[in-house]
Amino acid sequence: MRIAVAGGTGTVGHHVVAHARERGHHVVSISRAEGVDLISGRGLDQALQNVETVIDVAGIQTVSTKKAVDFFTNATQNLLAAGKKAGVKHHVALSIVGIDQANSGLYAGKLVQEDEVKHGGIPWTLLRSTQFHEFVPMSVKVSSVGPLVFVPTMFTQPVAAKEVAAALVDAAEAGPKGRTSDLGGPRAEQLKSLVAAYLDKTQQKKRIIPLHVPGPMGNAMRNGSLIPAPGSAVGRQIFLEWLEAIDAA
Repeated sequence: MRIAVAGGTGTVGHHVVAHARERGHHVVSISRAEGVDLISGRGLDQALQNVETVIDVAGIQTVSTKKAVDFFTNATQNLLAAGKKAGVKHHVALSIVGIDQANSGLYAGKLVQEDEVKHGGIPWTLLRSTQFHEFVPMSVKVSSVGPLVFVPTMFTQPVAAKEVAAALVDAAEAGPKGRTSDLGGPRAEQLKSLVAAYLDKTQQKKRIIPLHVPGPMGNAMRNGSLIPAPGSAVGRQIFLEWLEAIDAA
């Protein structure tokens, strides 16, 4: 199969590209670094020539609802329009568990993306996953002020990016299925505990300051809404195993 991976150089995207190639598919990676811009549409038509399936894992790092909604609206519309023009038969998109209960910031953007995909005119599959293990170091980076790191009170069930990537390639091979079973990691955790383990492992002497996020987003973080429902798909690698692996590397 000829597969295009939007966001192919990102946290999940580079694993998707590798998995798909290992399984014998012809893969086109789509990113600004590779001369394709989802927002302007530059290079999209050429990238999608003869492509049968698109896997969209493109994203943006922001806490701004407007920026997230604008990005996912424009990027998804452009990707779907170019896909229809190229004759793409299956559009696979990665989303986030719990976005119905936490509709601000990145989550609001993902809700818009899901709606665009459902009404985009190409047979589709949506996979919602929990946060990746890589979410923890990213949180530390963006939430640190000097020796302090502000950590939201949050239940999470982090999953390995590699396992999410494998599930997306599975979905591409299975054909359009609509919304598939959510995917989470094997263990529910408090984000604060994961951050503490990461700081200890990387020998960063920072003090964790608990952060009480207000509104629907904060409620979703605290009440378990961002944890997959019973019966969802479950990954294998726990956060501490991932942490040991990156430390060894």
